[in-house]
Amino acid sequence: MKDPVLELRNVSVELGGERILTDVNMQVFEHDTIVIIGPSGGGKSVLLKTMAGIYEPIEGSVLCYGHEWKQLSMGEKHDIAKKIGVQFQKSALFDDLNAYENVAFPLREHISMREDEMSNRVLECLQAVGLENARELAPYQMSGGMQQRLGIARAIVLKPSILFLDDPTAGLDPVNSDNMADMILNIKSQGLSALVVATHDVQRAYQFAGRIFLVAEQRVFETGSALETKNHSDPRVQQFIHGWTTGPLTDTASL
Repeated sequence: MKDPVLELRNVSVELGGERILTDVNMQVFEHDTIVIIGPSGGGKSVLLKTMAGIYEPIEGSVLCYGHEWKQLSMGEKHDIAKKIGVQFQKSALFDDLNAYENVAFPLREHISMREDEMSNRVLECLQAVGLENARELAPYQMSGGMQQRLGIARAIVLKPSILFLDDPTAGLDPVNSDNMADMILNIKSQGLSALVVATHDVQRAYQFAGRIFLVAEQRVFETGSALETKNHSDPRVQQFIHGWTTGPLTDTASL
């Protein structure tokens, strides 16, 4: 088996003095689709951002293409960051920039290219998410779904090898949620080495998977494929996927 493109070794994370994750071990391989599920506030976003090098663990190591994030210089991190795309929860767009400039921003930061080349790449990404006619709109002029799609367009503009998406279907109705998931899987099919998605939506998790991991009680464990997850024997998994109000997760996180 090839070496993982991303690996967590005995990783623990604290934020504001509160332990969020404990002793996490994960490997992400080329062509993987990893789906992170779990109760709200349980640490899905923290896990995703730790994998992407945004949060630094208090214990353990996070390796991206064999390089440990916390041992890299700022310049080395900048170089590795070119291989990574991140769509943040609630999109984290620049309100004072229109759609075109939001997507162009990573290109201006990381790559030296002619304006016509940049324009072609930006429009290509806007077209991939169905926003080619919204290039002049500011984020505040867009619906929530459009903002999420714009966040994905910005995340893919550098042609990343690994794409991290934090709850990309949050707040969408079932039809638009399905369409968003299909769009993401289509982007994945066009050359990404790995896709990592955090979601609270069990049906979207099944649609994306891939390999599913549950974050609960500070721990992360693999539940397998969609079918394996549905039939998993762990009561925490069954409580989460069925939305039961009683069970082992109830005392540790809000469902």
